[in-house]
Amino acid sequence: MAKTAKTVDEYLNQISPKARKSLEQLRKAIKSAAPKTEELISYRIPLYKYKGHLTAFMAAKNHVSFVTMSVPLVKSLKNELKPYKVSGTTIHFPYDKPIPATLVKKIMKARMKENEEKAKGKSKK
Repeated sequence: MAKTAKTVDEYLNQISPKARKSLEQLRKAIKSAAPKTEELISYRIPLYKYKGHLTAFMAAKNHVSFVTMSVPLVKSLKNELKPYKVSGTTIHFPYDKPIPATLVKKIMKARMKENEEKAKGKSKK
């Protein structure tokens, strides 16, 4: 990337058309499932926040990296994630296939619930 993006739109405008198409699909699914999230750039990539860090994404050479930030969630979705390469909390969606919007929405809702539960736990202390 030529310069550090300050917004997600700037980030998307700086990447290849192939990557942009996939990331726009991913962004649409994220916003559909979690409209209350805050969208920003952090660590030079798009990040979504809701009661803390929720998910992030970035363009790679041949795939979209969707960072779930939750090891337990990734483990619980092991069977649904079989078609994709998974590394830690990151799921790789290849550019030549559509983004699995239903799966992304499921992940977003689960992550929001995790963060809500964490926030409740902190407020009880």
